[in-house]
Amino acid sequence: MNGMTVAATMALLVLGACGTSTQDRALSGGAMGAAAGGVAGLLLDHPVAGAVLGGAAGAAAGGLTDKDQIDLGKPVWK
Repeated sequence: MNGMTVAATMALLVLGACGTSTQDRALSGGAMGAAAGGVAGLLLDHPVAGAVLGGAAGAAAGGLTDKDQIDLGKPVWK
């Protein structure tokens, strides 16, 4: 189950690249990272810590990429 959790977390971090602006990408990455981290943390009995770490990692991944590197389309909120 841990391998599946890691794979799902990595997939959500990659999906954090939605949006054309840095803010959109960081926001979507942070939200998806927090969700994935919360689930992973739940499996390890630390859901809040997992959500915080996942959100930070997702926001960083989304904010450090640009639309030319990975473009997954328009974010849901736009």
